[in-house]
Amino acid sequence: MSLTSIPHIIPVLSGKGGVGKSSVTTQLALSLSLAGYTVSVLDIDLTGPSIPRFFGVEKAKIKQAPGGWLPVQIHPSTTISDASAAGNERKVGALYCMSLGFLLQDRGDAVVWRGPKKTAMVKQLLSDVLWPPETEYLIIDTPPGTSDEHISMATQLLDPERVTQSQTLSAVIVTTPQAIATADVRKELTFCQKVGLKVAGVVENMAGFVCPCCGEVTNVFSKGGGQVMARDWGVQFLGSVPLDGDGWGRLIEEGKRPQYGATEEAQTPRIVSNGGTESSGSAIPNGDHSKGSPSQAYEKLVEKYTSCSLCPPFREMTKVMTENPVGNLPQPPD
Repeated sequence: MSLTSIPHIIPVLSGKGGVGKSSVTTQLALSLSLAGYTVSVLDIDLTGPSIPRFFGVEKAKIKQAPGGWLPVQIHPSTTISDASAAGNERKVGALYCMSLGFLLQDRGDAVVWRGPKKTAMVKQLLSDVLWPPETEYLIIDTPPGTSDEHISMATQLLDPERVTQSQTLSAVIVTTPQAIATADVRKELTFCQKVGLKVAGVVENMAGFVCPCCGEVTNVFSKGGGQVMARDWGVQFLGSVPLDGDGWGRLIEEGKRPQYGATEEAQTPRIVSNGGTESSGSAIPNGDHSKGSPSQAYEKLVEKYTSCSLCPPFREMTKVMTENPVGNLPQPPD
């Protein structure tokens, strides 16, 4: 399946490194899958391909088929246990991913390429992957900056023969709250404005720290810079997300279902999402899921993610994005 057949394409961009683009990409994909959509993720961060690690499929290998590469399946379309869903069950869409990381012999191998080879590889990844025909959303994880990979991606995606007017193409911009970060991320908005790439919205990542004991959020990196930037450039603010090392970090690094505090029913932190609305609630009871337990081995990443404190705000973000997928062309402030 070519790009032309995918209804919605979402590049995840930032002019700043280390703001959590891959983390946001992964959670957007999981949230859309939880909403029942079939999602594919393309990792074009050639020198730092971290998507395989986020999805826990670093040892997977891609297969060659007539006409191109077959992406790696993270999970099929299925039904999972979810205490927040009607009947405690939720139907989730299938999830796939493709990354240069699958082509490296060793996870620690460095990719030392000049611009032309990077450009050629991005073009190949965008044209030679055989995405499943049922794919509804393609999320593209990108490196920081506005250089070779971004220019190559924009050239491919803005070609009307590859992405037609019947499809939606709009980027998600990721920043952290500090002024030093938003100053660089504004350059990414300038890039989008110059090439004609619409923006679905801005995500303010690392906007606070979730206490592993009580679930309260402390704004260690200040707060609100992403929201101000979105307002200044006339694009939608999707929400603020805190650091959650004991939940999200535990899930990705150790494969454990998130647990908060000493009791099973820890409070979900108050998190700003969807343009500034605060929401809170109780975390889903986690049960006896610990590293090495039999139940842990059979749980899918998407199922364990439903216990993460970051799951509710990302669900709200994806809801907003699906209701308004077109986005706006950023306009520089006067």
